[in-house]
Amino acid sequence: MDIVILVGRILFGAVFIGGALGHLTQIEPMAAYTESKGIRPGKPAVVASGVWMLAGATLVILGAWADLGALMLAAFLLPTAFIMHPYWAEQDPQAKVNEQNHFMKDVSLAGAALALFGFFVTAGAGTGLQLTGPLFASLAG
Repeated sequence: MDIVILVGRILFGAVFIGGALGHLTQIEPMAAYTESKGIRPGKPAVVASGVWMLAGATLVILGAWADLGALMLAAFLLPTAFIMHPYWAEQDPQAKVNEQNHFMKDVSLAGAALALFGFFVTAGAGTGLQLTGPLFASLAG
């Protein structure tokens, strides 16, 4: 099972590595989109969120405080869903469907990240070929 968990961590984290690279290589268009959603200044927000995603995903993939990495990703995804993808405010039907898809993706990934957080804390360092044990091991109680 350790290999299955490792592959799962890599696949889960790869989504965020790709997103982070998009944030860090497409700063101008991402900043314009961010500002269109009311977040100003856009550039620092895009860079900070890219670095945040990259750090969280790296921790999950490497299994170095993977619980912290999963929690970081959940903390990014939930506000992003509500701030960046408020589909209920869209008037154009096509835009509404697009934003709803992004909203649902972010919420479901946040749920997966929270489940991983709980798994990492509960399972400890002995599962999934992790580099370190969980940072929040005291919560396993």
